[in-house]
Amino acid sequence: MTQSPWQPISPAKPARPVKEPLTRERIVDAAMRLMVEQGYDAVSMRKIAQVLDTGPASLYAHVANKSELDQLLVDRAAEQMKLPETPDPERWQEQLKDAMREMIRVMRANPGVARAAIGNVPLGEQALLMTERILAILKAGRIPDQAAAWAVDLIPLYVTAVAFEETVQNAAAWTPEDVTHFTTQMSEFFKQLPVDRFPFTVALAVPMTSGADGDERFEFGITVIAAGLASLAEKD
Repeated sequence: MTQSPWQPISPAKPARPVKEPLTRERIVDAAMRLMVEQGYDAVSMRKIAQVLDTGPASLYAHVANKSELDQLLVDRAAEQMKLPETPDPERWQEQLKDAMREMIRVMRANPGVARAAIGNVPLGEQALLMTERILAILKAGRIPDQAAAWAVDLIPLYVTAVAFEETVQNAAAWTPEDVTHFTTQMSEFFKQLPVDRFPFTVALAVPMTSGADGDERFEFGITVIAAGLASLAEKD
């Protein structure tokens, strides 16, 4: 039936914008942005759902729980790490240290990912590729199988602990002056300890509270790890 000539013509309803389909990639993207901008504790399924304009229940069709989300965040960070694909037996120690430097670089660029990594065994594809490349470097250095297996756990643990500590310190928003004041107080505290009970702590009060630069301390740690592993290398 045609419309009556005196009946007002109904305005056409505006087309509803088509929602972008919810995917695991979009969920991880949103979680990563939240974590970098607001910190690890800000990342929740409810907040991610708000960012994506959906309900929390819809996320669980793609991500089982917060533990799986942590794994996905760690894997996303691992994807950003550039590790040598070809191990060099002549330079394996330097390659190993470069790998640790790359790991700390990515963790610093993604504040909070260290917290997601602590206590987790990385099982994502990118994280496993990172593990594979570190193992290849260690085997190029002729590190025994068991030592290499333990080292590939020790190395990320050290780097993650350093990155996590830095995240906690940065959250306190200390200025360089605050750091100097704290280390000076700490040095004075050590110096005033009973020398008969703490002779070495008193004697090393200044070295123990100097070199507060994060990079300097980190370099010391990775040098110790590389040298320690080198001492275990199989001989000809």
